[in-house]
Amino acid sequence: MASTDLSLLDLTDKETREKLSLWDRRTDATAPLTEKQMDSVLEIRAAAETLSVPSELPIEDLCSLASRSLQSPFTAAVPASTEDVLLKGFQMLEMENDRIETAQQFFAWFAKLQTSMDLDESAKYRRTRDDLNSYQEQCDAILKDVNAALDHLDSLQKQYIFVSNKTGALHEACEQLLKEQSELVDLAESIQQKLSYFNELENINTKLNSPTLSVNSEGFIPMLSKLDDCIEYVSSHPNFKDYPVYLAKFKQCLSKAMHFMKVYIVNTMQSLTSQLTKRSLIEQIEQRAQKIPEYQQLLDEIHQCYLDQREQLLSPCITSTITDLTKQNNKDHCALVRSGCAFMVHVCQDEHQLFNEFFTKPTSKLDELLEKLCLSLYDVLRPLIIHIIHLETLSELCSILKNEMLEDHVQNNAAQLGAFDAVVKQMLEDVQERLVYRTHIYIQTDITGYNPAPGDLAYPEKLEMMERIAQSLKEEQMKQMSQESVFADVQLEDADRRRNSNAGLFLQTSVSPADLHGMWYPTVRRTLVCLSKLYRCIDRAVFQGLSQEALSACIQSLLKASDIILKNKTQIDGQLFLIKHLLILREQIAPFHTDFAIKEISLDLKKTRDAAFKILNPKAVPKFFRLNSHNAILEFLLEGTPEIKEHYIDSKKDVDRHLKFSCEQFIQQQTQIFVGNLEEFLTKVSALKTMAVQGGPTYSLSQQPWAQPAKINDIVMATYRVMKSKLPSTLQSMSLYLANRDTEFILFKPVRNNIQQVFQRLHTSLQEEYSGEDLQIIACPSMEQINLLLSVNK
Repeated sequence: MASTDLSLLDLTDKETREKLSLWDRRTDATAPLTEKQMDSVLEIRAAAETLSVPSELPIEDLCSLASRSLQSPFTAAVPASTEDVLLKGFQMLEMENDRIETAQQFFAWFAKLQTSMDLDESAKYRRTRDDLNSYQEQCDAILKDVNAALDHLDSLQKQYIFVSNKTGALHEACEQLLKEQSELVDLAESIQQKLSYFNELENINTKLNSPTLSVNSEGFIPMLSKLDDCIEYVSSHPNFKDYPVYLAKFKQCLSKAMHFMKVYIVNTMQSLTSQLTKRSLIEQIEQRAQKIPEYQQLLDEIHQCYLDQREQLLSPCITSTITDLTKQNNKDHCALVRSGCAFMVHVCQDEHQLFNEFFTKPTSKLDELLEKLCLSLYDVLRPLIIHIIHLETLSELCSILKNEMLEDHVQNNAAQLGAFDAVVKQMLEDVQERLVYRTHIYIQTDITGYNPAPGDLAYPEKLEMMERIAQSLKEEQMKQMSQESVFADVQLEDADRRRNSNAGLFLQTSVSPADLHGMWYPTVRRTLVCLSKLYRCIDRAVFQGLSQEALSACIQSLLKASDIILKNKTQIDGQLFLIKHLLILREQIAPFHTDFAIKEISLDLKKTRDAAFKILNPKAVPKFFRLNSHNAILEFLLEGTPEIKEHYIDSKKDVDRHLKFSCEQFIQQQTQIFVGNLEEFLTKVSALKTMAVQGGPTYSLSQQPWAQPAKINDIVMATYRVMKSKLPSTLQSMSLYLANRDTEFILFKPVRNNIQQVFQRLHTSLQEEYSGEDLQIIACPSMEQINLLLSVNK
């Protein structure tokens, strides 16, 4: 038995060694080690080999102890401490009575010892396993409970679905019943509504057969409306049962009602006719009214009664008509004013004609009534007028009221339109007042407060672009004309007609861009449009004040724009921009046949200030002029009265003044550009001559360092080069901006004259001071050369 156990132990050790060899075999290792791990193992092995044995337990003792323990753990002579340890170990394994005599018994004891140690080490794991098993059993119980709860929930859900389906079916059935009920109710109402027209037949017959029926009664007109509705309804439903019978009965009722109305109207008209034939009675009253005051009083009462009745008839009709006109033209104020005024003109004329049918002598009360009726139109239009903001609409309203109504209608029929005349004038004053107010705001916001966009100041780029476009159109037209001339022999007449039309088109497109209305600076365009709207709409005095304000604002905006162009572009661009638009202003305001001057009154407080100063500071007055305090106060009262001064502001002259100043500035600066260096030289020459005339030291001009012939030659040549290089561009800019040969000639003529005068003065000074050799060094251009240079660039 012991040998069997030993063989099994050897087999187990062999298998263990084989399995351990698989861990680090060279190929396909089970747990291959890295180089670093191998190095670590080798280091540990080396350290273990060199590990020293403890001195207190020598190798020999260990070996003897092991041999003794193999013989008998209890009989061998071993140290006491060692024996105690071994005894405790055998007692723990319950082997204190066993003996170990062979190696197989030792290995069995050792295996049992190892198993005991393994059991001790795995005790905590077993406990953990037991706890986990307990938890698993609890979870299984909970899962079982959950499954049972889910089964109950499934049952409840099935029951809920069953109940819900039953409830939904019940609701659908109820809704279907309600729907059928509502359909039946609608059907019943529809039948009742249709029957109501037929049921009205008996009520209408009863009213028409009533002996107390009167056409003027309150129920007659509603009954007539019901009868019309019933006939219309029955006629539109010929598929109804008994349709012909009911239609015939309704027609009979209509015939009876129409008979009643006919009888009443005929009787009324006959009665009115008989009353109108008795006008002689009114004539008798009018004849006696001049002699007897009582008859005049009676006639006034008759007039008042007539006018009261007419007012009762006319007021609702006029109010209704004005309301309809307002709805029809709620967005077109001009059409509303025109149609409303035309309506009131007809009302006034018709009322005068009707009044003359009853009376032979006029009365002022009729105009009072008509003016009251016209005021109903004024009351509607005035709230609309005071909210209009567009100048075009206000100016058109002025034109309608002033030209169409007052000048055309009222002047041609002043007797009948006196009341209308007063209301229209009042309305015109409101429109003019609104127009003046909006014009002031327009001048402040759109002219004075105008903020130019970059495109508004894109000079001269926009003019050059328009010139290129005009040139391309011109070339295209010339090309078309040349192509059409090839076929002149085929259709001569048509070609001539087209050529003439093309020529006219060429003349239209040949206008310079600077003269196009759309190319004007926006404030200039707005100012001129504003003045054109105001010219025929308001009084001359008011127009003069507004025109002065508008032109002043426009001039300031042009000066501001000119400064911006001058800073961003060149000086000549800013100057020519200003000159061109001032010329446009002067040209466009010329057709306004009015004076652009206004009188302003100011209070001069200079004398008052001086007199008060004398009272407060008497020491400042000479002693022989001093007065006592009473005399000083008397002097203040007599001499300290403020003065009222009047002065005139003429905006047209203001335009001319700015234009003149701009032209002079342009002439001066251009002259400075071209011959400024020569003028400085001639100024020094004049100063030198002036010193000699005044008795100072006499100096020869040729002796001055700054007047040497070579230096004069440099100045002259530099001036000539500037003229030759800049003169064409200057003239081209003038042509681009001014676009008028006469204007260009007038503006550049002073510049040309100044250049010629400077060179003439230079020639005179040089001839007086320098010899022929020096003159050759100076090489000043002759006047013929200067004139030729100026003429070439015309």
